[in-house]
Amino acid sequence: MSEAAKPEGADQLGPVLEFMKQLWSVDHGLQSVSKRMEARFGITGPQRLVVRIVGRFPGISAGALAEVLHVHPSTLTGVLRRLETRGMLLRRGDPRDARRALFGLTARGRKMDTLRTGTVEQAVRRVLVRMPEDAIAAERILSALAAELARFPEESA
Repeated sequence: MSEAAKPEGADQLGPVLEFMKQLWSVDHGLQSVSKRMEARFGITGPQRLVVRIVGRFPGISAGALAEVLHVHPSTLTGVLRRLETRGMLLRRGDPRDARRALFGLTARGRKMDTLRTGTVEQAVRRVLVRMPEDAIAAERILSALAAELARFPEESA
């Protein structure tokens, strides 16, 4: 929408709607960059995050990975399967618990577990370097919002 087409007062939405507008803009940006990453590298933003975390915790279980990411384990099932299919993750059984699978990176996964340009991570890194004093406050706000959203379905049921 051009400046001329913007309704009068659109820049004065109030703090809640302004924040939501920014979240929507960030979400749109994440989705756009993720699609470009998939076309360029063969991996989406969320998939790359999983690769980066598995690279830091070799032998991590799906449950532990879900804990780190603050998501339900079922959310990761498809991501892990796609990364295995693409040859980036290796699944092996846990010798102490036959019900659990442990994940590590393949050679292709290790290649992806490096700093790269054109990624969501690069954009985040650039902003955090420019605004380190704001990073802690932003992380606190986003964590509180994530926790609030996690409670929402229970309250509305």
